[in-house]
Amino acid sequence: MSTHVPHLFAGLVDDAAVFPPGSASLPDAVAAHRGHRAAWYADLVGPLLVPASAVDDDALDGMAGGVVGLIGDTGIDGLPAALSLLAEDRITARQVEVAVARRGEDPQPGLAALLKLAESWGLDVYAEIPLTFGLLGALDTVAAARAAGLPVAAKFRTGGLAAELFPTPVELAAVICACRDRELPFKLTAGLHHAVRHLDPETGFTHHGFGNVLAATLAAAEGAEVDEVAALLAATDPLPLVERVRSRRDDPRPLWVGFGSCSVRDPLTDLIRLGLVNGGYEA
Repeated sequence: MSTHVPHLFAGLVDDAAVFPPGSASLPDAVAAHRGHRAAWYADLVGPLLVPASAVDDDALDGMAGGVVGLIGDTGIDGLPAALSLLAEDRITARQVEVAVARRGEDPQPGLAALLKLAESWGLDVYAEIPLTFGLLGALDTVAAARAAGLPVAAKFRTGGLAAELFPTPVELAAVICACRDRELPFKLTAGLHHAVRHLDPETGFTHHGFGNVLAATLAAAEGAEVDEVAALLAATDPLPLVERVRSRRDDPRPLWVGFGSCSVRDPLTDLIRLGLVNGGYEA
C-alpha cells in the first residue's frame, strides 16, 4: 500500500504536543517530534511548536539543528530574546506566532508593535487576532503589510477552555471569506484534532473539524459566499467533505496554512480512516 501524503495535506498539522490538552513534557515532545520527522507521514507534519518561555530549557537540546515554531506566550516584547536563544542553540525558528490583543481589545497597537519587530526577522509571522472588536481593520493592516513584502499572515482561535472561544460556522466562514478577499493566508489553532465537526462528550463543546475547514476553504477559494462556506463548516456527514477534498488531493492547499494540534496521531488516523491518506499508521 502506498504511504504517500498527498500535496493538499503537506505541512497541515504543526506539532503542538506541549500545549493543552495534551500538555506533554518538553523532553517527551522533542523525542516524539523526532519520530514524526522520521516517519512515512513526515510530510503531513509541520514544526514542533515551542513556547517562548521554554527556549532556555535544556530539554530543547535534542532539537539542535532542527526547526521549531515559536509561540509568543511571553507576549510580543519577549520574542526577540527567545529568537536569540534559539539561534545560540543552533535551532532554526521557521515561524513566530503571537496574540496581538485579548478579546475585546483593539488589535491595532499590538499589530503595529509586531510588524515593526518582524521587519528584521526574515521569517514567517502569524498575528493571532481575536474574532471580536476590530477584526476586519486588523485584517486590512496585515494584508497591507503582506502586500508590501512582509511575510505576515493571520491566525485565529477555533476552540479552547470556554464556549466563546469556539466561533460559530457563520463566524468562521465570514473570516475565511474575508481572508480570501484580501488574498491573506491564515492559520488556526485549538479544537481541530478530528476531521469532522463533532460534540465532545467530555467538555460539551462542539468542535470544528479540520476536514470541514479544508472543504470550506477550498470552496471559498473557488468563490463561494459565506452561506455556502458556513454550510460546509457545519456539516457532520463526512461524505460531502471527503468528496470535495479527494478531488483536490494533488493540488496545493489554498489560503489555509494549517493548524496546531497537540496530537499528530488523531488527525493522521482520521485522514486514513476517511481514505484520504493511505498508510499503515498504528493507532
